[in-house]
Amino acid sequence: MARKYIDCRDYPGDIKCSVSLSADTDEELLEVVVQHGIKVHGYEDTPDFREKIQKEFKEGCPSA
Repeated sequence: MARKYIDCRDYPGDIKCSVSLSADTDEELLEVVVQHGIKVHGYEDTPDFREKIQKEFKEGCPSA
């Protein structure tokens, strides 16, 4: 099973964020990414937000 990740550095915005999140499953990664998005970036937890985020998951580990 390949790890999945998402890296905030790939999505520039108003908040300069260098956080990378990874997990063994899409479900686990989605939950932590949603929590990060809400608390740090001010997103709302909506089905549309979850769908968009999950499409951005990559296989492997983020670069240093």
